[in-house]
Amino acid sequence: MTQIYGHRGAKGEAPENTLVSFQKCLERGVRRCELDLHLSRDGELMVLHDPTLKRTTGQRGKVTEHDAAELIQYDARQGGPGWPQPCRIPRLAELFEKCPFEHWQLEVKSASRDRAARTVLAIQDLANEYGVIDKVTVTSSSREVLRALNHLTPQLARGLVAEYAWLDPLKVAQSYDCSLLALNWTLCTPERLVKAQKQGLHVSVWTVNEPALMRRLADFGADSLITDFPGLAIATLGNR
Repeated sequence: MTQIYGHRGAKGEAPENTLVSFQKCLERGVRRCELDLHLSRDGELMVLHDPTLKRTTGQRGKVTEHDAAELIQYDARQGGPGWPQPCRIPRLAELFEKCPFEHWQLEVKSASRDRAARTVLAIQDLANEYGVIDKVTVTSSSREVLRALNHLTPQLARGLVAEYAWLDPLKVAQSYDCSLLALNWTLCTPERLVKAQKQGLHVSVWTVNEPALMRRLADFGADSLITDFPGLAIATLGNR
């Protein structure tokens, strides 16, 4: 049975990476999610995709130039589907507190060695505090982040995000002892999928928004699909 993950919550239905987006995902009956993390200036884990604030909030500057108390004041509903009320940038702690997901894919973008180390240690501390360490997989395309996960937080499950095939994603995943491969759907051939699963990887395919593609990837045997439209995915795959 192919599982469904809500992409940044329910990105196609509500402003991405906001509390309402994750609540919408849960309302649709999807109890797994994918989200993106950046550290604030004062070291808190903040949920937003870009390293800068412009696209989703209209504010200037980088996430790392603002303290968490400032960031949670910013309205992050720009650039997505229209929404009547302000939607604040959430702390990861708020989502752990309010959203009972069965599993979380927490993506960490590229980072310096120091920032990668601080980020993965912060994730481990928070996941332990909320008792969700066994419900979390930290994913990244960054070698620096994967290295930090391997060396500093071996109790955290980790996954490789693979967008391009110019380096063999299966070899890279193996070299960092990953349990999950988040694979761009254009790379998801039946052959690669079977090979990855034989290697013990859970293959999570992104971003899958078309019903015909959902059905095709499910027929291939993808372990999970990451979608902007969790309600559509449930309607498409729910009776299989």
